[in-house]
Amino acid sequence: MQKRPSQGIVPAQSNMFKDTVLRIKLIVRLIGDRRVSPWLKILPIGGILYLFSPLDIVPDIAFPIIGELDDLAILWLTNHFFIELCPPEIVREHVKNLVSNSDIIEEERNKAAANEPDIIDGEATDITDRKP
Repeated sequence: MQKRPSQGIVPAQSNMFKDTVLRIKLIVRLIGDRRVSPWLKILPIGGILYLFSPLDIVPDIAFPIIGELDDLAILWLTNHFFIELCPPEIVREHVKNLVSNSDIIEEERNKAAANEPDIIDGEATDITDRKP
């Protein structure tokens, strides 16, 4: 089976939170990009609308846990297919900008941390030899 060029285009970050933030930023950038088809932009918007819609495939009241999971599954699928169906060169461009920006921010934090003076936590006690 041949791998599509867009698969694996979003690099895995060090943890799930960073991956999620990167994907959200990527989706927002792709929705704002005029080179992406307006028809494709319906996917993530539709996923968000479904999340807040009173209509559900699996009702939350009848099946509390499964009802919430189907909402998350629809949201994940719509966003996943949106990224996969966008032109790969546009996705790569945005990912490159996002990753390079996060690297720059991380380098600045490391530089700032290296330049900070060492802080030593301690207590002071005043001892005077006063005799009553």
